[in-house]
Amino acid sequence: MLSGTRVLVADDDADLLEAVGDALSGLGAEVTRASSGAELIENLAQKGPFDLVVTDLAMPWMTGVQAMHAARTAGLGTSVLVMTALRDDTIPARVRALGENAALLQKPFTLTELETALTTLLAQRSREPKSNHEPDAGVQKVAS
Repeated sequence: MLSGTRVLVADDDADLLEAVGDALSGLGAEVTRASSGAELIENLAQKGPFDLVVTDLAMPWMTGVQAMHAARTAGLGTSVLVMTALRDDTIPARVRALGENAALLQKPFTLTELETALTTLLAQRSREPKSNHEPDAGVQKVAS
């Protein structure tokens, strides 16, 4: 399903980082891992471009949303899936600010929920004009 897709996975929980990375590799994705917001930014700059970014919200140095906002400011329109176990009413709006090609996935989640969310983001990306790097106002919440 994700064959040939380049995915950057960022999470400060080493076990979850390994599990998500291994799951996506098993689905055919080429996976790069980061354990902090700083590593996320570094990998985007040095190893990109990526088709998808899967990032935890709460990480050391900067959150996944802050890192992706910085990437958006730099002109990167990469699709992003934000994972979080936090229950905060402001989180959907923060993810929504990343644009239509951003989605929220609540932890804990199943591999099927993760795969569905990523497939949806990839499908949206394939429908967008190639020159469209500007974030839009929409966000979808994938699972509760």
